[in-house]
Amino acid sequence: MARQTRQQRRQRRAQQQAAVAASPRPLARRAEAREARSEPRRPARREERHAPGLGPIRFVQEAIAELKKVEWPDQKAVISGTAVVLIACVIVGAYLWANDRVWQYVVQHVLLR
Repeated sequence: MARQTRQQRRQRRAQQQAAVAASPRPLARRAEAREARSEPRRPARREERHAPGLGPIRFVQEAIAELKKVEWPDQKAVISGTAVVLIACVIVGAYLWANDRVWQYVVQHVLLR
C-alpha cells in the first residue's frame, strides 16, 4: 500500500472535521474537550494523619516487620559465602600486589634513569 500524500491527508482531515461539525451538539463536545485539556484529572490524594513525635517509633516497628520477612541463610550458606569472599579478596590482593611491584620497577628503573 502506497503512503498517503500530503494532499490526501489534508482531505481526510477536512472530511473528519466536517463530520464532527455536522454531528449534533458539537459545541458541547468542544467545551468538554477544552475543560479536559485545561484541568488534568488527578487522583484524589489520601492524606495520612500521623501523631507528632511517633516517627521514630513507627520507623522501628516497620523495620522489625521487614526483618521478619527476610529469609535468613543457614550456617552452610554463610560459611560458603564467607569462603567465596575471602578467596576473591586474596586473588584481588595478589593481583594488586603484583601490579604494584611491576610499576614500582618500571618507575625506578625506566622512568627515573
